[in-house]
Amino acid sequence: MSIAVERPVLIEALGQTRGKAGVAKDMALVALGIAALVLASKIRVPMWPVPVTMQTFAVLVIGAGFGLRLGLMSVLGYLALGAAGWAVFAGESAGLAYMAGPTGGYLAGFIAAAALMATLARRGWDRSVAHMAGAMVLGNTVIYGLGLAWMSWLFAAEKGLGWVLQYGMVNFLPGDALKLALAAMVMPLAWKAIKR
Repeated sequence: MSIAVERPVLIEALGQTRGKAGVAKDMALVALGIAALVLASKIRVPMWPVPVTMQTFAVLVIGAGFGLRLGLMSVLGYLALGAAGWAVFAGESAGLAYMAGPTGGYLAGFIAAAALMATLARRGWDRSVAHMAGAMVLGNTVIYGLGLAWMSWLFAAEKGLGWVLQYGMVNFLPGDALKLALAAMVMPLAWKAIKR
């Protein structure tokens, strides 16, 4: 039985700072991660059958690039702003009531998916196109798993499981395929760029 080698995540490979400078750098990175999540959620690409935001792309790439601690702090900070009523999500709604609605499971999925992506990045999955594509599939599966479970609890009895699958996942798959392809190229390219 072999033990997987722990590798640095992208942000660590760019340089570590210790002491007070390290704390300041970490805080700046988390603020940058939160800002990237807010910006990504507001990007709307017209597409059929639904417009695509870059929100899940940012969640998964931040998880892989920032690692477990900084990635989770970024995602949790983003969700905390939304819970506090800031319009950080894809629409203009926010607050705890919004987060308990149909998107609640997907938002919880962001936390689990970012953690999974960080774990896979530690094993080097973000360094090749094929592995990063696989990691993105797994990350999206986690988000959809929690999101669909929550939507089913809210709507399946009234609207049926077919409706939940259509409006909770199927309509978003074309956009997710594009985001998967983009992330599968971006992360390995970032690794190649810093190795020069």
